[in-house]
Amino acid sequence: MTTSRARSFGTAAAEYARHRPEYADNAVDWALEPVAARPSLQLLDLAAGTGKLTGALHTRGPVIAVEPDPAMLAELRSRFPDVDAREGNAESIPLPDASVDAVLVGQAWHWFDPERALPEIARVLRPGGVLAALWNGDDANVEWVAGYHKAAALIERRVRDRADSGLRLPEHEAFEASEHAVLPNPVRTTIDGLVATLGTHSWALVADPADRDAALARVRAYLATRPETSAGEFELPLVTDVVRMLRR
Repeated sequence: MTTSRARSFGTAAAEYARHRPEYADNAVDWALEPVAARPSLQLLDLAAGTGKLTGALHTRGPVIAVEPDPAMLAELRSRFPDVDAREGNAESIPLPDASVDAVLVGQAWHWFDPERALPEIARVLRPGGVLAALWNGDDANVEWVAGYHKAAALIERRVRDRADSGLRLPEHEAFEASEHAVLPNPVRTTIDGLVATLGTHSWALVADPADRDAALARVRAYLATRPETSAGEFELPLVTDVVRMLRR
């Protein structure tokens, strides 16, 4: 993944915060299950963006948010002024050794350099701590969802095929083998809301404006023909993939 794509979100930080979905509570609970009983849980939201995951973590214990993009970090600080939010990245985390019980990564693992990020994450994790990566994605096994992807030709849009359970984090000597869970995360939205959400994806932010507008117009036109989505508010069948592994 290129740096330009990774940093493209800062140009639409407020829209990202407004339109991107939250993470399912049961997905966050599953991610933190190995350390949930620790008496003084310290959490790290790595590549925190505008704080979509920070909010869920903040209710479970003290959280530090680390984000490299200044615009995204500014949006996070405005939304969560009482959170310790720092500029930094996965390859150079601004925390001391063995300082956190869990490192969580929402919708961002694919931007990391794993050869540099995994040793750095291992450095800041306490023994027995957990690294968990989470992704929200469409359930493309639902016929009308697959249809809108096809209509828009969004070949770079991440979709969830439940037959594919092969998500893993890279192996590393500091960690146990990874585990994977898929949990439902349906959200209520509208055609306008879904189109606005798609507009915050990196493919849209870096695309030629004419190509982006044409793709979004195709989505809008297709959804207007579907009984599941054309009558107003509807349920978008998202799922949250979670991959976790324990620090040895």
